[in-house]
Amino acid sequence: MGIGGSIFLLVIGAILAFAVHTTVAGIDINIIGFILMAAGILGLILFLVIWGPRNRRGGVVEQRVVVRDDPVDPRY
Repeated sequence: MGIGGSIFLLVIGAILAFAVHTTVAGIDINIIGFILMAAGILGLILFLVIWGPRNRRGGVVEQRVVVRDDPVDPRY
């Protein structure tokens, strides 16, 4: 699950937990919403922990030695 899936679960869970006021026999819609929000948060945290360090680019320092074929003037 990526960032998009995690945010989707968060949104659907928040809608079910805070905006839906219907009752279904044997099912608590609010609890399902909170479970979906927890799954979305957990997915987002896992995504950032696992993939976060891989997305950071470190600077690469490259040193080159320049060799000249012509004779060097000793005055410089």
